[in-house]
Amino acid sequence: MNNAPVRTVSDAKRDFYTHHTRPINSIYRRVVDELMVEMHLLSVNVDFAYDPIYALGIVTTFDRFMVGYEPESDKVTIFNALCRSINSTPEHYRGDAEAVRASVNGMSLDDLKGQFEHLSDGGDGLRGTLASVANREKFKYSRPFGIGLYTLVEAVTPAEDLKDKATVETLFKDLAGKLNISSDKLLKDVELYRSNMEKFAQAQEVMKDMLAADRKKREDRKKAAEAEAAGIVEPVATVPDAGQSGETAE
Repeated sequence: MNNAPVRTVSDAKRDFYTHHTRPINSIYRRVVDELMVEMHLLSVNVDFAYDPIYALGIVTTFDRFMVGYEPESDKVTIFNALCRSINSTPEHYRGDAEAVRASVNGMSLDDLKGQFEHLSDGGDGLRGTLASVANREKFKYSRPFGIGLYTLVEAVTPAEDLKDKATVETLFKDLAGKLNISSDKLLKDVELYRSNMEKFAQAQEVMKDMLAADRKKREDRKKAAEAEAAGIVEPVATVPDAGQSGETAE
């Protein structure tokens, strides 16, 4: 019997900042903090079982909501720190996420839906992963799993078809039923994810403008400082004295 104390959120945060020592850009800090806490709480839940669809949800969430992060190179160490904070590795998460994503390459939506049939018989690859979910006595559903599932559907479905809310609801209710998970929870997470992606796309445009304006200010200050150091002073416009202008007062 394992008598080791259950790791806390504080333990996970301490481990995170051991692997990523630079400050997190304030605009993205909430994304990182929420992912860190969510991954930790699931990792210590006795009913939780890691699977590739969950990994795909984590990777997709990180990659999509960290778009535009600067410096770009920090994204690698941040994701590494997230995985290390729960005693895993980025190679494990990204490897499984890429493999399950690649498994639907060339599929149609009907092909993907076919993977959800007869799950009681088990299977290999994606079908095997789905079967382990459907047949698990206490499957711990999570938001990243829902996002991973949506990512697979998104990969095989024309974007136009996913714009229809009724179509999306019908599809995910059917998939939830085949997996023996709550359709209400799955639909709620899918809709929230889609909504957040739309808001994030809009926020990205605002952030681009803010970053561009900030960059221009820094460049202007730098040019002004360089000009001052070089002894270049902008000419100051003066108003000629009436007595020197050759004009006489009335």
